[in-house]
Amino acid sequence: MSEWLNAMLDRLSEGLAPRKGLLPLLGILLIIANYIVQFIVPGWFSASNLLLHLGLVIAIFGLMLAWAL
Repeated sequence: MSEWLNAMLDRLSEGLAPRKGLLPLLGILLIIANYIVQFIVPGWFSASNLLLHLGLVIAIFGLMLAWAL
């Protein structure tokens, strides 16, 4: 399990090294999409703020990965 995770993170970091701002930009787009979804889609999807939380995690992960590279 540990070797698989290390190999996956190595491939991910090599692929994202030239595009350091991609994950934070994707996270910001998900946060904006969550803001729009709140007014359009009623129900649990907008009430759970799923896109907000997912966007925040992706943006923070992208910043940490870009800083490490």
